Amino acid sequence: MTVLLREVTDADLGAIGALHLASRTTAYAGIIAPEALADTTPDAMAEWWRERFRWERDTHRFMVAEDGGTIAGFTYAGPDETPDAAILHAIHVAPGRIGSGLGRLLLADVQDWFATRPAWTSASLWVLEANARARGFYEHHGWRFDGTSTVDAIGAAMVPMVRYRRSWSHPPVTAG
Repeated sequence: MTVLLREVTDADLGAIGALHLASRTTAYAGIIAPEALADTTPDAMAEWWRERFRWERDTHRFMVAEDGGTIAGFTYAGPDETPDAAILHAIHVAPGRIGSGLGRLLLADVQDWFATRPAWTSASLWVLEANARARGFYEHHGWRFDGTSTVDAIGAAMVPMVRYRRSWSHPPVTAG
């Protein structure tokens, strides 16, 4: 696998919309009713990302994993509501790439980015409570369920979500 991790460009957003929809349709199969997942289109997802990124591009990091000129995955992360924390809003991998190590590469990249931010000592993410595969992936990489849950909309479905958190420490800053 020769994968290039790079920042998103506006030209990528159509492919990201399609990948996001394919990823969640695959990941949420058996968890969310198919008709609830079918209530959007790749173009609508791309437009959602265009609008979101337009407002958050100065504060968030939007990375793609490109393989052979094709976008195979992406992450979207930025500051959380608390000043010392970050949030991983999204990590998606093309369905055919699940289990290939691409998700691990994307997660390691965003975790490294979090750790370079002196103000952040932890990060959180939200995952479907019933998504055992994703939860296992996060737990394998040091994330832990923090006891917080909510219900959120995915398509037309209201689904239980749980929050995972991961902390780290920065080396002490010494006066020079």
